[in-house]
Amino acid sequence: MKDISVRDIVNETSGKLLQGPEDLLLTSVTTDSRMVGENALFVGISGETMDGNRFAASAVENGAKAAMISDARVYEAYRKDHPEDRDTAFILVDNTTDAIQRTARMARRRIPVPAVGVTGSVGKTTTREMIACALSAEKKVYRTSRNYNNWLGVPLTLCDLSDAYDIAVLELGLNVRGELGLISSLTDIDTAVITNIGTAHLEFYGTRDELCREKFTITRGFNLSDPRPKLLILNGDDPYLRKYKDLTGFPYVFYGSTEDCAYRFENIRVEDGRFVFDFCFHENERLEVKLSVLGRHNVMNACAALAAADHYGVDLKKAAEALEGYRGFRSRLERHEKDGWLLIDDTYNASPDSMKAGLQVLHDIEYREGGRKIAVLGDMLELGDDSARYHYEVGAYAAPLGIDLYLMRGTDILNAKRAILEKSPDTEIRVFDDLDTLITDLKAILKPGDVLYVKASHYTGIHRVTEELTGSGGAE
Repeated sequence: MKDISVRDIVNETSGKLLQGPEDLLLTSVTTDSRMVGENALFVGISGETMDGNRFAASAVENGAKAAMISDARVYEAYRKDHPEDRDTAFILVDNTTDAIQRTARMARRRIPVPAVGVTGSVGKTTTREMIACALSAEKKVYRTSRNYNNWLGVPLTLCDLSDAYDIAVLELGLNVRGELGLISSLTDIDTAVITNIGTAHLEFYGTRDELCREKFTITRGFNLSDPRPKLLILNGDDPYLRKYKDLTGFPYVFYGSTEDCAYRFENIRVEDGRFVFDFCFHENERLEVKLSVLGRHNVMNACAALAAADHYGVDLKKAAEALEGYRGFRSRLERHEKDGWLLIDDTYNASPDSMKAGLQVLHDIEYREGGRKIAVLGDMLELGDDSARYHYEVGAYAAPLGIDLYLMRGTDILNAKRAILEKSPDTEIRVFDDLDTLITDLKAILKPGDVLYVKASHYTGIHRVTEELTGSGGAE
């Protein structure tokens, strides 16, 4: 945050200053009393199971200079225990969630750097990272950290932004109706990238058409008082994004594989185990791009990254070189080699589209002659009434891929088993009642040359498989 005083926050949030100096400048915001930065404001967020107000005193003891609370009794208890302290600012607000969002909007307006917003059903985190990587060829880039892409994470991200950067890349998620439009309205983005309209969160939206319309609310982040041009960068291979491309009235460009895409990939091939493609742009120009990350779908993500880089004037040859150095991150098609076998950890989360993409990676990968391809799969959550059908569709997609062995645990994933056996009845599939038995059996059968792919929704606990096999921590 830049030049934001206690007085500014009180005014912005319609709060009441219970004690402390109005002119105190604050430079960081935290909701974790254990993670207190310099000149920090602690915000006590109240949830269904935890009242963050209760940790205000701990935050102050750990160095916070101010605390924003919604329960005056917290302040009264603090005064009773610390009668000598009159320097810590305590701000009382009606709702700390609303107050931190208002504070974030104010903080963002004081850092007028351009920003890219990224959303989509699948691939938004990887696309965010690849855009940041491509832009970093010529710019100092601030990006969303971890998975801070929701109603709380986005405000914390914006409060951490400073004018030491040339540009920001912000990931914007969508879990419930209205969330994307709300958090986007805080951001002052001037470019929005929508990766695709998949099946994630259909439990809450019903149809892909509804979900697609909701994705376009990312444009509520466009600050129309800012003269910078506004642009939508859309996946041209997604039929829903094509269908609703004119929904907002803002200009757009497509990236993808079809002829009318302004940024297009062609001639995808594998060289030395890496994907290589020709990137076509500005009608007649082309550039060879090499990727170090697994997955054919990352060609599409790279195409989006190069489109964003070009929009901001980054030399595309330098951007492509930067992308070649991108190695991905934890639990998203992350490679682990051990004892002569290869594990592909894709346990961050799961949707039908991402599971299909991961199984395609397992099919495409060339590792060692004589090794088997093994998939460990579990349930995909939050798919609503059509969950069984989506799991079946994953199985139907996987059946012709020639995967040697499946190990499955879960309920809905058995629909994938049914589809695989209908189309490929000789495929070996083992079903387990618990992860401990699955892990024990897997350890016993793995041998040098094997390639193992692990995928399910994170809350199934599937990350324990990679933890046990590699000795590493699970997905965050």
